Amino acid sequence: MFSNRLITQSENMVNIIELAERVAPMDSSIFIHGESGVGKGVLAKIIHELSPRKNKSFIQVNCGAIPPNLIESELFGYEPGAFTGANKNGKAGLVEMANGGTLFLDEIGEMPLDIQVKILHLVQEKTFTRVGGIKEKQVDIRILSATNRNLKEMIEEKTFRQDLFYRLHVVPIHIPPLRERKKDILLLIERFLNKFNKKYSQAITLDESSKLFLQLHDWPGNIRELENLVEQIVVTSYKSIVSIEDLPFQFNNEGKQPLVKVLGIMPIKKAVEETERQILSYALAKYKTTRKIAKALDVNQTTIMRKLHKYQFANSDYV
Repeated sequence: MFSNRLITQSENMVNIIELAERVAPMDSSIFIHGESGVGKGVLAKIIHELSPRKNKSFIQVNCGAIPPNLIESELFGYEPGAFTGANKNGKAGLVEMANGGTLFLDEIGEMPLDIQVKILHLVQEKTFTRVGGIKEKQVDIRILSATNRNLKEMIEEKTFRQDLFYRLHVVPIHIPPLRERKKDILLLIERFLNKFNKKYSQAITLDESSKLFLQLHDWPGNIRELENLVEQIVVTSYKSIVSIEDLPFQFNNEGKQPLVKVLGIMPIKKAVEETERQILSYALAKYKTTRKIAKALDVNQTTIMRKLHKYQFANSDYV
């Protein structure tokens, strides 16, 4: 399924895209949950582009990237002479820049408590006051938020306001990590190969065994990690077709003995079978059951059973 810049074959992601498309035309607040690197910013931009505000500004604010002493003036702007070093003409903040469009508060769990009070007022009243000012300004904005933190724990720890959480949390959307979307890995690999081959005027591809191996990886950095890996492969590979032994060392058993060993020149069919056998051996040691192996490799459990028997791994204990 394609939705602008987001592609997927995973059922859980298809449901998320359908929900996003359904609520995008509304003006309600949307809160996007998910680990770092899963694509929260991409989904927020898609929601904006599917909304009536699509021709207005989409302003993304990384709340964790702005120093605490600057975040108020960056968000709300300031009046002339508000503080030492301030522009003599004052300055509009990101909230004003988003007027008529969408304000996306990324990593909102990093926002200081004193600023959370002002954000709550903005959400409720759609008004704000510049730093050093006394006059409230009205804005017409839609607010999207995202975090990779557990805000309910932060509420209990008194580091995030409960009233703000409920104001922002009208429509919650949870993006699953890449390890729960194995079907998307090959789609993303192809997309990133096309992107970076074009960018760097290369023609690098991955062979089937290396693609299969990358599906085994848990991808703790999610899509961002996968994208970085593909770019690394494209810019560093000296071969046009990349095999498992050519992958960066961290994908070869963390720099130890390679997961798959090249046994010399042999017919392609035999080489593929040998690669399959070694990958299955590794997967069996890691996942223990055929059900978990099938999920990790994104194939039918019957296929795994057949291949284990073919390579003489068959055992009545594998379920």
